[in-house]
This record gives sequence, C-alpha cells and structure tokens, in this order.
Amino acid sequence: MSGSTKEAVALLREHGAEGMPHPGGTLLAHLDRVRQRLSQWGARPELQLAGLCHAFYGTDGFAHALLPLDRRSELAAVIGTEAEELVYFYASCDRRASYATLADEDAAFRDRFTGGTYPPSRARRRDFAELTAVNELDLARADGAFRTRHGASLLRLFTQWRPLLSDAAWADVRDVLVPRGKELGLS
Repeated sequence: MSGSTKEAVALLREHGAEGMPHPGGTLLAHLDRVRQRLSQWGARPELQLAGLCHAFYGTDGFAHALLPLDRRSELAAVIGTEAEELVYFYASCDRRASYATLADEDAAFRDRFTGGTYPPSRARRRDFAELTAVNELDLARADGAFRTRHGASLLRLFTQWRPLLSDAAWADVRDVLVPRGKELGLS
C-alpha cells in the first residue's frame, strides 16, 4: 500500500467505515475491493485513491457521508487534489439526471449538491464510468439479490457507456452481469 493509500485507510477508519455494514462485509472492505479492482484494471493511482474514498461525501445511492462537504480539504490533504475532485464528482452525481447522457459528448451532468448542470470533460466522464462500474460490479459480486434485482439494468447502462469504459472494465461487466449462455452479441 502506498503512503497515501495507508493514510486514506486510516482516515476511513477514523470516520467509522471499518464498522459500517455494507454488502460483502463492511464499507471499508467494499472500498478496498473497489481500489484493488481499479488497480487490476490498470487505473492510474489518483483514480484508485478516488475509488477507495468514493463514499466520503455519500452518493446518490448511499446517503451516509463520512465527511461533510465543508471539510473537503481534509480529504484532499490525504489523497491529493485530483483524487479528491474525483470523489466529489462521483458523490455529486444526480444519477437520474446524468446517467442517460453520460456517454454523449455534450453530456449534461447535474451536481446534486449545487443543482448546477454542466458538460464534464471526456476524461472526467471516463473516470466516472469506471468508478461507477467497479462500484456496482462489487455490489453485484457481493450480493446475489442485488445482482438479480439490478443486473439487467446495469448491463444496459454499461453497454450504453461502453465508449467510456476500458477494455478491462468491459470484460468485468460481461463476466459479472451477462447470464451464462447469453454472451453472444456483446463484444
């Protein structure tokens, strides 16, 4: 583990992630699996750190925040500015308003904290797609009922986002979400 990763894990522990129940064990276990999978996909260190810390401000699907937004500088001091900005971007996503157009060049991303809408860069949209995929795939691996309930809709979403996903992420999407015997037609 790099120094920043160790410090991030310590901060997560300090804010209760190690004792917080989450599919597949605890929130900290989930976050570390997300970081590890991003590493396996070849993600750069900043995205790996963002994956480890993606729940710090809560998300549109996980309301519990470990830190309030007025303390963003504390997380940035541990993981760096770029990684913290990715954490904020991920946490700020209004999924209902943003998911459908994320793969479009003129995507309209809605920040659920500010209410503002803007078109993020392709690089930012790629990072977001990778982080969303790894997060949801970890949940699908950890919880069969989650996979049964959401697997088909996640597969549709990630198929739409295919231009934003790395080959490694796409291979994992197919491996986790495509029912056996149905692999044909998804390249």
